[in-house]
Amino acid sequence: MQGWPKPIPTDLKIKYINALMDVGFDVLDCASFVSPRAVPQMADSGDVVDAIDKSRSDTKLSVIIANYRGAEKALAHDNVDFLGFPFSISETFQHRNTNKSREEAFEEIVAMLSLIKDKKQELILYCSMAFGNPYGEAWDPKEVDEWAQRFAEAGVKTIMLSDTTGVANPEKIELLFSEIPNKYPQINFGAHFHNRYDQSYPKLKAAYDNGCRRFDTAIKGIGGCPMAKDELVGNMPTEQLINFLQHEKIPNKLNLLNFESAWNIAKDIFKF
Repeated sequence: MQGWPKPIPTDLKIKYINALMDVGFDVLDCASFVSPRAVPQMADSGDVVDAIDKSRSDTKLSVIIANYRGAEKALAHDNVDFLGFPFSISETFQHRNTNKSREEAFEEIVAMLSLIKDKKQELILYCSMAFGNPYGEAWDPKEVDEWAQRFAEAGVKTIMLSDTTGVANPEKIELLFSEIPNKYPQINFGAHFHNRYDQSYPKLKAAYDNGCRRFDTAIKGIGGCPMAKDELVGNMPTEQLINFLQHEKIPNKLNLLNFESAWNIAKDIFKF
């Protein structure tokens, strides 16, 4: 929703997310406590989060934050379970996305971990540009590893290796997931892929075959990072993940009838 150009009514957001609560996902990324000037679509995030009915499933709620102040705002809402912070391997994108250097962002991550230390909420670190970037900056998997080590030492428990602009290929995915997670067993690593529709299966398989069991998706692949580049590259489509699970005969707890209901609401919102 963050990059969607047309305002989405608050009540329709709530209806949609409540429908997704019935599907059986582990976590729903449902709001962003970021500057309403930068991302006006998310100005009603507090109202949306407060209205989500958590009694209907065990699904936990995650929200995006871009700084310490956003974390404080998110923590004011009891329904929030996870705070998602975007850290970029690319120095250029870190400035574009949060107006900070990587070192400044790391310091803020440490401060946020201290803020939530005695609370129920946990931090999800989105390791943006983990597979490369469109800015001409050199990509080295050792750099991803080095930052993972620093995050592990700081106490981060969940890291989503993120292909923010769709530059990853199965070889890069296999390289990172076969090497890095095994070094840091205290961290739950996941995959946050952005890609064209027909690129889904090989990326999912490369990650899954190398141990990944946590995937971010969005119905129809709608969305992308509004700060990444001029043309948004869509998210991993949820239906493509479902197809992958069925094709590979991987057990899961998703209720596909309820998914169809949520899909129909998504059609009303995004007009696909």
